[in-house]
Amino acid sequence: MNLAGILAGMFLLLAVYCGVDPFRHSAIVDFPDFESVKVDMPQWSEVPTDKDTQNLLQKSEIKFLNQIQGPESVAFDLQGRGPYTGIADGRVVFWNGNSWSDFAYTSPNRSEICNPKPTILGYLKNEHICGRPLGLRFDKRSGDLYIADAYFGLLKVGPDGGLATSLVTEAEGVPLKFTNDLDIDDEGNVYFTDSSAKYQRRNFMHLVFSAEESGRVLKYDPTQKKTTVLLRNLQFPNGVTLSKDGSFFVFCEGSKGRLIKYWLKGEKAGTSEVMAILPGFPDNIRTNEKGEFWVAIHTRRSMYTYICALHPKLRMFLLKLPIPIKFHYLMNIGGKLHALVVKYSPDGKILQILEDSQGKVVRAVSEVEERDGKLWMGSVLMSFIAVYQL
Repeated sequence: MNLAGILAGMFLLLAVYCGVDPFRHSAIVDFPDFESVKVDMPQWSEVPTDKDTQNLLQKSEIKFLNQIQGPESVAFDLQGRGPYTGIADGRVVFWNGNSWSDFAYTSPNRSEICNPKPTILGYLKNEHICGRPLGLRFDKRSGDLYIADAYFGLLKVGPDGGLATSLVTEAEGVPLKFTNDLDIDDEGNVYFTDSSAKYQRRNFMHLVFSAEESGRVLKYDPTQKKTTVLLRNLQFPNGVTLSKDGSFFVFCEGSKGRLIKYWLKGEKAGTSEVMAILPGFPDNIRTNEKGEFWVAIHTRRSMYTYICALHPKLRMFLLKLPIPIKFHYLMNIGGKLHALVVKYSPDGKILQILEDSQGKVVRAVSEVEERDGKLWMGSVLMSFIAVYQL
């Protein structure tokens, strides 16, 4: 048999193996209805390549190392106290100036299984029981803290903390499956994202690899206690933030790597448009005092992830190989965690890029909160908060 025949035979065997998965080693073995969807990507030439050649984030200060696990979002209350952050065991905690104190929790079913553990991944198994608070925002009028919990939906808790009150768990009869981030306007309306109607946060990598289109952006009116779906059929909507004047909000569209502007006021009210193409996969977005937007980028877009986004059949083939999902994840991030944050103008122009491309100091950023000349950077994967002096 010639070489071509041998290669063809090996490929056929590999294809049969992937189709049957006899040893149940594939990354999607527990998801029999898993489907992979094409991502409508921009041209490769449109993906920004701007870099911070000085790796300035390596000058960041690492605070609270190993005191908190997975601080996704960072917030300060109306008196400037904090930070407050939601962590992996389901609590919202508060820095009182000397130590971390419990402030709030989202699950009414907390028990000893939710007790602190030494690693981030140690919480995944029970997240749906213990809760996982992600986006945090204080209402500037009432001082209430609003919480986007990945499993328990949209909640709020008063200035004294405690068990948060559930506000929204479904919209249009569809349960919130992966509530992710939120912001609040001057009237108290809450704009928030539900990243998927199919996958929970503990399966977020399957959502990434699927790129399925059930994500939504919603509005909660606290006066009428009414929830409205503003945008639907989105591929992993994530962070959301209002503009300084409240005329629009911006949200991150994860799979496509874009910022989308949704107009709330003016002639364009109720319409949306692409504000910027991002250099990678975004997490949260926050507005600073000048009305600029800080975006936390989980990882840069590579040619590998670009091709996979365009070709769902290739993604399915790779996911059916006997390779653990953590290795697929490492392929997606280029082999190692690294940090990248980008500041945008209201019209979508890049104003500043800060990064630690080697992940020497800051290895992953979920959110950037600019406050008093400093960037407070939370990370859903790390056990610290990084602070960079501007």
